[in-house]
Amino acid sequence: MSYFAVPKISRRVLKVWLRNRDVFMKTYKVNFLPPFLEPLLYLFALGFGLGRYIDVIEGISYVKFIAPALIAISVMNSSFFECTFGSYVRMYYQKTFDAIIATPLSIEEVITGELLWGATRSLIYATIMLPVIAAFGLIELPSSLLIIPFSFIAGFLFATIGMCFTAITPNINSLNYPTFLFITPMFLFSGTFFPLALLPEPIQYFALATLPLTHVVRITRALTLANLSGFLLLSLAWIVLVSLILFVLAVNLMKRRLIV
Repeated sequence: MSYFAVPKISRRVLKVWLRNRDVFMKTYKVNFLPPFLEPLLYLFALGFGLGRYIDVIEGISYVKFIAPALIAISVMNSSFFECTFGSYVRMYYQKTFDAIIATPLSIEEVITGELLWGATRSLIYATIMLPVIAAFGLIELPSSLLIIPFSFIAGFLFATIGMCFTAITPNINSLNYPTFLFITPMFLFSGTFFPLALLPEPIQYFALATLPLTHVVRITRALTLANLSGFLLLSLAWIVLVSLILFVLAVNLMKRRLIV
């Protein structure tokens, strides 16, 4: 089986997306609370707390510097963990994948639906966080509204990354490895809480070449500050290209795992 065979999908992937949406809405109170409280905790602890001891960064206050990064981090976490731990539970413990594949839907369509739902989780979280941060006057409108559609694109990227790990992970406990060895370094070294320019030059190039969150933070920060430039198109192109490659890889890896 080729790892880069183009998946055959149809509009039936929407059935998988709708199933996950219905489950999500049954516990909407629990699901909507974290993206509402998370930015408040970070803003008060780091932005308004630690930020009082930090001078302006790149011409703006520290709290305004980290605000867009908080949105980017939420976009990453929501889709990545949905398509790792969430998908693994549905695949292995709940046997949801087996039940859906017993219908006319194919494995490719099930996995694609999962990825689209992971991206949707990112969009939901970004949409909830945006007005919370806007209430503190930390973002520029209307350019910041572009974060909402962009969060779906960025969320799809992290969903494909998460699904690739799910496909090759032997058990659910092993999913802690990509969390600690991949997600946590991105959380710290992608220009989130301090400028990327403060890092040694080789690490800067490494972050730009291999860490997806670096590009997501760059675009999100530019949108919140209404500071758009042509360089952002390069970051967007990087995100789209890597997403397409990992989408094909994720679907084929999962297909290889599920077909005995």
